[in-house]
Amino acid sequence: MATAFDRYNLHTTPEKFFIEACDEGEDAVLAIDRVSNEMTLTGKKDLPPTGVTRPIFGIMGTIRLVAGMYLIVITRKKKVGEILGHAVWKVVDFDVISYKKSVLHLSETQSQENKTFLAMINNILTTDGFYFCTDFDLTHTLQRLANTSPDFQEMSLLERADQRFVWNGNLLRELAGQPELHRFALPVVHGFIILKPCRINGKIFEWILISRRSCFRAGVRYYVRGIDSEGHAANFVETEQIVLYEGAKASFVQTRGSMPFYWSQRPNLKYKPKPIISKTSNHMDGFQRHFDSQLLIYGKQTVLNLVNQKGSEKPLEEAFAKMVAGMSSGLINYIAFDFHKECSHMRWDRLQILVDTVAETQEEYSYFMVNSDGKELTHQSGVFRSNCMDCLDRTNVIQSLLARRSLQSQLQRMGILNVGQRIEEQAEFEKTYKNAWADNANACAVQYAGTGALKTDFTRTGKRTKWGLLMDGWNSMIRYYKNNFSDGFRQDSIDLFLGNFSVDDSDGATPLRVQKDWKFLTLPIVMVVAFSMCIISLLMAGETWTETLAYVTFWGAASAITATIILFNGQDFVDAPKLVHKEKMD
Repeated sequence: MATAFDRYNLHTTPEKFFIEACDEGEDAVLAIDRVSNEMTLTGKKDLPPTGVTRPIFGIMGTIRLVAGMYLIVITRKKKVGEILGHAVWKVVDFDVISYKKSVLHLSETQSQENKTFLAMINNILTTDGFYFCTDFDLTHTLQRLANTSPDFQEMSLLERADQRFVWNGNLLRELAGQPELHRFALPVVHGFIILKPCRINGKIFEWILISRRSCFRAGVRYYVRGIDSEGHAANFVETEQIVLYEGAKASFVQTRGSMPFYWSQRPNLKYKPKPIISKTSNHMDGFQRHFDSQLLIYGKQTVLNLVNQKGSEKPLEEAFAKMVAGMSSGLINYIAFDFHKECSHMRWDRLQILVDTVAETQEEYSYFMVNSDGKELTHQSGVFRSNCMDCLDRTNVIQSLLARRSLQSQLQRMGILNVGQRIEEQAEFEKTYKNAWADNANACAVQYAGTGALKTDFTRTGKRTKWGLLMDGWNSMIRYYKNNFSDGFRQDSIDLFLGNFSVDDSDGATPLRVQKDWKFLTLPIVMVVAFSMCIISLLMAGETWTETLAYVTFWGAASAITATIILFNGQDFVDAPKLVHKEKMD
């Protein structure tokens, strides 16, 4: 495999960027012309004698904004551990550097728009959870890597990467088009990775959890639901649990993703907007594309649908069940489990009902395992595809339980656990396991919903607590605010970063110039003034109680009527995306 370079120096001159590979024995230098944008491979003999030099740890890529091209580089990294002897790094900090030396060529409006686009790029870059490895492919599972051709082994990291999980794929397009530059191209995944050395019965093994977020149909909670025309599901995450012990390897893979048909749930100031199933789209076409892809990549599928089977979620569950039945595929098994109903009144032990229900299927699907001689002992022939509404809180709880069951079998087979021993009895490892899965839940939730996950007290301790319920309430409040008043900007940031929207290099207007409707400013001001006057009328009573009552009634009615109008027109008052057209979002 052609590995990526590990260390670099960035030399900046007024005319060019020179990115020098500092690995031992390497002479390669990437030269980027700041005027023509041309990228060429050269040697250290061409490095400038003058200029500003600083170390960097990787190239995230390049992107065009209003002011022109920008170079994004990794300036700080933190080692999270090693997998099979290869260091895995978490990105800590980036720098976004303009090719242009100034923005004096921009009008005031263009300059403001450029600042907004820069803020969007930084919004994504400061979202926790970017990881990379210069000499190991983080985008593939161990099982996929074990079943590859010799040609695949010779490819660069960028060429061989699973494009679903390369979050900087759009930023690397310029480098991707020039094979001689591929060693400068560093595929970066987004999600969660933890690598922990653990000890049970005096035997030390490596326990790893990797969640890879798909960059196809990526977005935020309420603006991206269901699937797109290619069958890509919103909030699709592949989670792999790995055990490494004395040369032996074991892996268990699960997936999560939004219910794979055309539905939406746009924010409208209500705490829980009503989900709407499209009446015009051909659901089976996208549904078939989704599962054709999943069956090809993972094998058999068992769908675990955890949504409520009453209220606004019921039609979604019924539609999903009907479509699975309509496919008439023996490779897809559908199980509906009303998580909230089954576990109401703190009856969390009832989750075992679902685990027991799928136990036989889990035995059939098995997991991937090779012994220390490299011989494949077992092969994973299918996955559990879990979902709830957000594919976050309920989904993570179930995934952690299924992963524990697989791990129990793997550790016994490797000789780490003795016959009759249970993971639950290993206090130190149990704590590591639960906290890692709770951290995984938080990472996935922050990236999709904007806050930490709910129900993590159960994942961490095995039971629900009053403090956990209180924290869930707090996180729900934060989610409400972000989903209604800041997620439009977050969605625009993702679309810009991933290339779903491209900034035109002409001087034309961008979608950022769209003006808000008059109601957006007027009605909230009227409501605040009316409510304030109502309070003032109460505090500064009139000469008679009837006069006070009249004032309070008038201003109270005015604020209530205005609030009702605002709620009725809720979609006009939320922070909606501007960059991608609404039909494309749906």
